[in-house]
Amino acid sequence: MTVSNIYAVILAGGSGSRLWPLSREIHPKQLMKIDYNYTLFQSAFMRLINCVDDKNILSVTNVKLESQVRTQLKEMQEKFCRKSSYRVITEPEGKNTAPAIALAVKYVEKLQKDRNSKEDPIIVVVPSDNLILNNDTYCETITEGIKLAQENYIVTFGVKPEKADVGLGYIKAKNNRKIRAVAPNGMKVEEFVEKPDLETATEFVDSDRYYYNSGMFVFKASVMMSELKKYQSDIYNIIKHAKISSQTPTVAYQDFKEMPDISIDYAVMENSKKLAMIPLKTDWKDVGSWEAVYDISEKDDDGNYLMGNVLDLDSKDSLVYSTSKLITTIGLKNTVVVETEDAVLVCDRDRVNDVKKIVSHLKEIDDETQYSHKTVYRPWGYYQVLNTGNGFLTKCIYVNPGAKLSLQLHHHRSEHWVVLEGKAYVVKGEEEFELAKGESIDIEVEEKHSLQNPYEEPLKIMEIQQGDILDENDIERFEDMYGRV
Repeated sequence: MTVSNIYAVILAGGSGSRLWPLSREIHPKQLMKIDYNYTLFQSAFMRLINCVDDKNILSVTNVKLESQVRTQLKEMQEKFCRKSSYRVITEPEGKNTAPAIALAVKYVEKLQKDRNSKEDPIIVVVPSDNLILNNDTYCETITEGIKLAQENYIVTFGVKPEKADVGLGYIKAKNNRKIRAVAPNGMKVEEFVEKPDLETATEFVDSDRYYYNSGMFVFKASVMMSELKKYQSDIYNIIKHAKISSQTPTVAYQDFKEMPDISIDYAVMENSKKLAMIPLKTDWKDVGSWEAVYDISEKDDDGNYLMGNVLDLDSKDSLVYSTSKLITTIGLKNTVVVETEDAVLVCDRDRVNDVKKIVSHLKEIDDETQYSHKTVYRPWGYYQVLNTGNGFLTKCIYVNPGAKLSLQLHHHRSEHWVVLEGKAYVVKGEEEFELAKGESIDIEVEEKHSLQNPYEEPLKIMEIQQGDILDENDIERFEDMYGRV
């Protein structure tokens, strides 16, 4: 097995519902900086470059997050002085980890074919929301896993549990002489249990036979496809016949929408007889809930993690997280308080896994706070929704120097732009305009247009939308410097 035939796949399409209200569907936890210099996604990428050729690191995400993932990969590209862009595989619709992994395997097999390689590629799959600081031990463990994968095992990585967590899967493992002959730390997987109840999780933690499932795997492409064929034939048959492009790695929506919504844990890991495990002896944390954020954060003498504009009196063992407003707290115990510009969460620390139930309810009633923040980040900058009403919406748009929005049109709304700061270069139909502070322009329904900032100063404009449908999906793009056409 040559280095060129070892690939890594970062799963970056999740919504992070247990970290609501900070994490939203179109700006989830893995794409945010939670008290660190890099996002969780970027940190996952940087860990992998010590184990795998960075040209062979692929990111899988859904179409809603593609532009954000590409923007963060571009920062990595510039950091490591790479000329070519890193690859992103796009899911037409979020369908959980089993379809995402199947899509990645299909694409890697196509890359191998395009390179005229007959070797069976080995694929390292990692989530984008883990926190690991000891990169040396991490890479040593991945390398050991690759050795087992060469022997046709699907390798998972277990973490010794510190406490019962019903948001994680568990692995029961035992020593095995055959596996140890290949990988000194390797073990045979006896049982794979996905998200047990609290009583069962407590029993697992009290036993010395169970490990947290880290969500990381290593396997040969052919072995994973064989197991999918055996245990998830629906996924296998769809992905086998789907056409995939190496230039724009995705499959047709009509093909992908038939995929079952199922995790790789339920689809394969609870059924496969080819599983091996290696203990991950490093500082692994799954940043999947507010309790996890509390665990990894530096606390004060009273056991509190206070972030942002917070004034507290006499609270203990609590997390208080402010993004903008002043939060004042008195005498809290074991409590989580999280404030964003449009929502506030208050809950017992022992109930943080139930936050996803709140998000599910918000989806049922079609509440926008489960989907996006009032501040929405884009490759060119960001916008803030200021007000909405019957037939109108106002927002502030911030465009970075040298950036521009796509050439686009809207079928259901008109727009009125007023320059508040900087200068705007506007393409409107066949005409071009340069607008200074205080000047304005109207964009009609179905009129091609582009807002651009080719200047050195940031651009800030007020946008007033009017129409029957005021939705970000009402965009038809024709040209885009960020590859979103």
